[in-house]
Amino acid sequence: MIRFYAPDIEQTRTLPESDSGHCTRVLRMGEGDRIEVVDGRGHVYECIIAAAHHKHTAVEIDAVRDLPKVWLGSITIAVAPTKNTDRMEWLVEKLVEVGVDRIVPLRCRRSERKSINVERLGKIAVSAMKQSLKAVLPVIDPLTPLDDFVGSRPGLQNFIAYCDPSIPRRLLAREYRPALDTAVLIGPEGDFDPDEIRSALDLGWRPVTLGDNRLRTETAALVACDTCHIINQLHQ
Repeated sequence: MIRFYAPDIEQTRTLPESDSGHCTRVLRMGEGDRIEVVDGRGHVYECIIAAAHHKHTAVEIDAVRDLPKVWLGSITIAVAPTKNTDRMEWLVEKLVEVGVDRIVPLRCRRSERKSINVERLGKIAVSAMKQSLKAVLPVIDPLTPLDDFVGSRPGLQNFIAYCDPSIPRRLLAREYRPALDTAVLIGPEGDFDPDEIRSALDLGWRPVTLGDNRLRTETAALVACDTCHIINQLHQ
C-alpha cells in the first residue's frame, strides 16, 4: 500500500500539499483508493481517499495502528556536516533508513561547512522514513556549536570517535551498551581539534575508534549508527 506523511492527519484528515500532489498527479490516485499515512510519531493510519485534490487531498481514517521503532533506548548521531552538500544529504537518508532518533549537525573548529539547510534535510528524512516503512521521524537539529552539545548530556552514554592515535581510544563495538540513551560524535573531514577532544573527555565523553580503516565523515557516522544497531540486535 502506498504510504504518505501527514503529521496532523488525525486533526485535519487532509494530506499536505506535497503529498497531495504526489498522490493525485504522480500516482493518479482518486476517490475510494486506499492509502497509508504516517504521522512521524509512531502511528500508521489506514485511509480511504474521500476527495482527491493536488493541494489538499481529503481522506477518511479507516483504522489506526502503532508502529514504534524497533530498537531500545535512543541513538543520536552528532556529526560535522561535510563540505559536499550531497554527501550530508546522503548521510541523512541512510541514517534514517538504518534507524536513528536524532541527528545533530555540529559546528567544529575545523568544519568546512558553516551553514546547512535544515528544511531540505527534513524533507529527505521524511522520504527515507516512508521508503524504509518506518513511522517515527527523527529529530534534525539546527547547526549546533560542538561545545554546546557536548555539555548538554551529562550522565548519559556518550562517545567521541576520532582519528588521533596519540589520545588512546577503544573500539566502539566493545564499549557500546545496548538499550541506553546514546550519542556518538563524528568530526569534520580534518577530524576534531585535539583541544575539542580533551574538552569532551573532561566532560565524561568516552573515546572510541570505529576500526582500523580511514573513513569519510559520512561513512564514519553511518558505521557508528549501524554498530549500535548490531550490538542491540545481538542482545535482543
